[in-house]
Amino acid sequence: MATLDRWLLPDGIEEVLPAEAARIETARRQVLDLFRNWGYELVITPHIEYLESLLTGAGQDLDLRTFKVTDPLSGRQMGFRADITPQVARLDAHTHRQEGPSRLCYAGSVLHARPGVLSTSRSPIQIGAELYGDASTASDSEVISLMLEVLELAGVAEVHMDLGHVGIYRGLARAAGLSGEAEQQLFDALQRKAIDEVAALTAALPVEQASMLRALAELCGGREVLAQARAQLVAAPAEVLAALAELEELANHLGARYPTLPLYFDLGELRGYHYHTGAVFAAFVPGVGQAIAQGGRYDDIGAHFGRARPATGFSTDLKALVGLGQAIQAEAPGGVWAPQGGDARLWQKVLKLRRSGRRVVQALPGQTLAEARAAGCDSELHLQEGGWQVSPLAS
Repeated sequence: MATLDRWLLPDGIEEVLPAEAARIETARRQVLDLFRNWGYELVITPHIEYLESLLTGAGQDLDLRTFKVTDPLSGRQMGFRADITPQVARLDAHTHRQEGPSRLCYAGSVLHARPGVLSTSRSPIQIGAELYGDASTASDSEVISLMLEVLELAGVAEVHMDLGHVGIYRGLARAAGLSGEAEQQLFDALQRKAIDEVAALTAALPVEQASMLRALAELCGGREVLAQARAQLVAAPAEVLAALAELEELANHLGARYPTLPLYFDLGELRGYHYHTGAVFAAFVPGVGQAIAQGGRYDDIGAHFGRARPATGFSTDLKALVGLGQAIQAEAPGGVWAPQGGDARLWQKVLKLRRSGRRVVQALPGQTLAEARAAGCDSELHLQEGGWQVSPLAS
């Protein structure tokens, strides 16, 4: 291998240099503080664990994105986490086991065998919040509101909210007797808005059921879509009408809280269909083709860990969020430059400043004031009247 090649990183794996790292760390602290102010408690999950636990209830997509290795101690297969949400669900169900509603949050690096949808990075920093133990739309509304506050904190402009509900398609497909390959083919066609293909796949169904399934491909747009759905799905099973009512209630909550927020409804959008169980949502901004933050309800996953719990939550890539936002800036360095030397009084002054929260850089042999400025220092320590005093950096 050539010397130059030794410094190459794999595709999608990137370094973060000091200025950007400072912005990301500032954002992490501010978002976690925001979560705390909403009552969410921080948890930290392992980077690697046994594969059967890591992927339980998570669906094929997560399996494809997970790096897999063999544990030399046990011989069992392990995986590096590609999504923290299933880990937190396991923690709530099996380890934390709090009675009643539980609010948990997290922030940590994940590793993808394949790039995610938001960027080409395979090493995003996932940050998110999950609410367990309550099945009402109040929980969905709270989680979406918290997601919007994170975007506001980051200074992300022109946010549009996309809302859907997987229970609508799931209920119609169940009523039509679709399962296995037929359900998957129709699912794929709806995601592509392939109207002719949807019509062909539903041609053998009773007219009423076929008509309702075909309507999903075109039921997308503003609030008027909900009224149209009420009219076109009037003969749908009770579970479908209940899902539609949940969407309407959620739209009313968000409309009252964020009256200027553009809401877009897509009843054929089945993001995370094999994982989510209810309302799904995503935030978009102009010029970015994929969601910048997303989430939804996933009530079934806790059952795989022995404790079924209602669950809803959201996540985003912190690095991508910082790149999109305008509000989060790292604190100005404003350091103090201390001269080289072994003077005990100088050392005590440096120590005191550092312990008080000041940033102090002590010179090494041969370093100059030009290097002090390059190190972000705007003041220096001078020996004055028998003591070390902080003064502006000499010009």
